[in-house]
Amino acid sequence: MLRSFFALAAQSPTRQRAFRQLVFTHLLIVLGGAIAVQAYAASVGFRGAGATILGHVLLITGIVEGAMVIGWRLTQLPKSQALEFLLVSPLHPPRLFLAEALVGITRLASVTLAGLPALILLAPDGYLDQVDIIPLLLMPFTWGCITGLGLTAWAYEPRRVRRGFERVMLLGIGLYLGVGVVVAENLRQVSDGLRGVELPEFSVGNVTLPSLNLGQVFFFGFEAFHFYNPFAVMEYWLMPFAMLKPNMQMALNRMVGLEIAALAAVILLMARAAHRLKGHFHERHYRPIADKSNGNRGAIGDWPLSWWAVRRVTEYSGRVNLWLAGSFGCLFAFYIVADAPLVRDLTGGSLWPNWLGRKVFEIFEEKMGGVPGLATALVVLAAVPAAFQYGLWDSSTQDRCRRLELLLMTELGPQDYWSAAAAAAWRRGRGYFFVALILWLAGAVAGKITFAQMTVALASGVVLWGLYFTLGFRAFSRGILANRLGLLLTLGLPLLTFILYKANWPFLANAIPPGSVYAPVAGSPPIYWLAGPLIGGLVMLVLARFALARCDAELRLWYDRHHGMKVMD
Repeated sequence: MLRSFFALAAQSPTRQRAFRQLVFTHLLIVLGGAIAVQAYAASVGFRGAGATILGHVLLITGIVEGAMVIGWRLTQLPKSQALEFLLVSPLHPPRLFLAEALVGITRLASVTLAGLPALILLAPDGYLDQVDIIPLLLMPFTWGCITGLGLTAWAYEPRRVRRGFERVMLLGIGLYLGVGVVVAENLRQVSDGLRGVELPEFSVGNVTLPSLNLGQVFFFGFEAFHFYNPFAVMEYWLMPFAMLKPNMQMALNRMVGLEIAALAAVILLMARAAHRLKGHFHERHYRPIADKSNGNRGAIGDWPLSWWAVRRVTEYSGRVNLWLAGSFGCLFAFYIVADAPLVRDLTGGSLWPNWLGRKVFEIFEEKMGGVPGLATALVVLAAVPAAFQYGLWDSSTQDRCRRLELLLMTELGPQDYWSAAAAAAWRRGRGYFFVALILWLAGAVAGKITFAQMTVALASGVVLWGLYFTLGFRAFSRGILANRLGLLLTLGLPLLTFILYKANWPFLANAIPPGSVYAPVAGSPPIYWLAGPLIGGLVMLVLARFALARCDAELRLWYDRHHGMKVMD
């Protein structure tokens, strides 16, 4: 049975092309990470200093690739009604899901292993130790699997379960921000205050666990989350002192423990998603279509395609990510204003309470870019839906042909497609952009940046979003898969900007869209960053005009080439 699934994945032209593009993009990211390691090592004078940068880059890349290779395929699977023939065959739905999941996991492993030669070449020059290659390959792969399977299990759950889990995640985000960010260095005092609350003893068989108090549970739980998340484990392993024997044993224990937990999570997510495949298929295709929310769905008006695209992207709105980024951004903005010199002069001291933590924000300001860095990251996140064009994409060539067969018979024109894609992309990304605007305003009020710098950064952010959207729309009209383009724009260009800054080439770094957003509020002279927004804006306008002029003809050309063809997907 498995052989037929692997054979189909290997023979499908669409999946072959997507796989080659993803491998090529992965190699470019690994190459960029290697250059960043060398640049950072040269700046500090120690070759082993930049290994953590490469670890974080590869971990983020693995998570994104897992979402694309595993999550995208499995979440689109129930949308095809052709699946019904397999669901009523002797092939049981859980076995069908497990076979497709194993194909995706194997493809993700192949993409991850493509970077192995580059990592091996870094070891003899002292930028990495040979044992560092193990976590640099293993952890991105396992957490990519968790991401892809987690997104699949999330998509397969009924709407009421997703809503309930969102509330749990909101509570978790509040607890994380309240403990990890706000309390911070006062954690020990808070845990000491909770030691008076004794918890009952627990027995497992004949073994009685020792009694604990609430303070111990609170402190140990936060400490475990802080030290045993994948980024912290990767960073500890790659730190230069980790090669000392006691530290190496501790790093090994942390990684092994985390990977065992990750393997258990993969098994549980696969089991849950396999169990829900048939139920999700029936809910999607056979449940009565009724709006039970009693909410305002908005008027369709004169732009029906825009209305539909917005409804489509809000089915899985991604609110949890926005809550996390928005909560931290707003807290950081409040801290900046409350601790500003002007506020200190007017009130005789800081408005930030003494019992709240400062260390996290101070570290973020000194070592992680502060307002310029966080605002730029949020603008790039806002542009992710614009680059990938979620609103109008279909899961397969067949679905795209069926949709275009209807749309091309209507009076809809290029402006309608443009407006629909823009409305959907802005709906998904606007929250991140508003949080970036709040940070810029807080920086201006606190005197860290001027209002002129804020205005230039805002204009550069608009140019970045518009340029990413125009490139994504051009890919949509030509029928090009957005995976490679989206990865290049949202991961490749920020990484290239970082490399150029570390190599002391600020003019080139600021000419790239993320650098043009970062530079005005980072204090760079206008001569370094002025060209970036101007070039980006000019390219955006020219490309937008060309894309609108060619949109209808290219959509029809793509349909003529693919309609009626036998496509193995």
